[in-house]
Amino acid sequence: MLVIEAKLKGTQEQYRKLDEAIRTGQFIRNTCLRYWEDNNGVTRNDLQKLCSVLTKNKETPWTRKLNSQARQAHADRAWVSIQRFYENCRLGKPGKKGYPKYKKFSRSVEYKNSGWKLSSDRRQITFTDGFEAGTMDLWSSRDLVWYCEKQISRVRVIRHADGYYAQFLVDWDRREEHEFQGKMIGIDLGLKEFYTDSEGNTVENPRYLRKSERRLKMLQRRVSKKLIKEKKQSHRYHKARQALAKQHLKVSRQRGDKARKDALALVNSNDLIVYEDLKIRNMVKNHHLAKSISDASWYQFIQWLKYFSKVHGVIVIAVPPHNTTVDCSCCGAKVKKTLSTRTHRCDRCGTVLDRDYNAAKNILAKGFKLLAQYLNSTVGHTESDLKKVKAQGETDLWLNNGDALALSRLNELRTKISWESPAIPRRG
Repeated sequence: MLVIEAKLKGTQEQYRKLDEAIRTGQFIRNTCLRYWEDNNGVTRNDLQKLCSVLTKNKETPWTRKLNSQARQAHADRAWVSIQRFYENCRLGKPGKKGYPKYKKFSRSVEYKNSGWKLSSDRRQITFTDGFEAGTMDLWSSRDLVWYCEKQISRVRVIRHADGYYAQFLVDWDRREEHEFQGKMIGIDLGLKEFYTDSEGNTVENPRYLRKSERRLKMLQRRVSKKLIKEKKQSHRYHKARQALAKQHLKVSRQRGDKARKDALALVNSNDLIVYEDLKIRNMVKNHHLAKSISDASWYQFIQWLKYFSKVHGVIVIAVPPHNTTVDCSCCGAKVKKTLSTRTHRCDRCGTVLDRDYNAAKNILAKGFKLLAQYLNSTVGHTESDLKKVKAQGETDLWLNNGDALALSRLNELRTKISWESPAIPRRG
């Protein structure tokens, strides 16, 4: 699947009609949620039927303006949140279970296969539902002319701080050729440097939010000064609020662009990538580091790394982060460190390395070990042997000569998995 985003250029009247469509979709979703709360045994099919009932209701005739498939899409949104809540309860997830909430400020409306039509040159889109938003220009760096309308399964209209955008979900199996060179690397994500690899190279942490904090504080003060409680807000207030939203949007886009480019560069230059399986949701609970961790955008980077690895056929392995900083990458001795200690000094073998460089080498070694376990337990064995991790005398070779891996076996695995990253079985 591909998601192609294009900015919508139109008149203020067209934007107003898009706002009406967004509010109507929000109303349908909230109504479905209320129907689920008031009745027992509600299913997804019941919510779909409720959309038809709303159009025939004399109190809500305006819901008929929204395309029928768009109404069903918003009912599906409500059902997804309900299903997620049921799943968390069934699995006994600790803490909050994610009870579905009513939407107050929705920013998008979603169409399926009807309610819109593209021009022949794919530079304009016409909305054909009851709101009659009309024809709007599409501004995008990606060209839609290579895809037919049958390949576009959904169109989502989103209101951002700087305008309205259309996102096209294209049914396309993206594959990129990757030249196999046998290069393998481990990366240690950090805050001082964005990441350090097992060869000692580092990538700078840009800290976009920290750099924008001064301007964000100034814009926030302007919004606070113009806020009048319990009264209708002035035009100047909304203008200041929009300026603040645009600055936050800029920071968000900078993070996303940085994560995407770094992940693609890493995948293009390596054939095996090992990273730490960090529990970022738990790490941001530390209020001393939460802002810095969020500003580093580790989660976005990992998601893009997984995506590009599938597209390019590169193997990516996530390893447990336990003791990667403490263990010595040369002799394996444990060297305790505080967060402020940036240099690894081993008293047993005398190794002196940068803290993150040492951790990256340990991460790569863990990746070799898991990959060896995967190959020894699956390649050449029946499915009944998958539950057992068998040692065939090859594991020691992989660990001791980590830099000289059996590249033919790695290439064989890469071809065997057919562009998919292997699911590494855990020892249990």
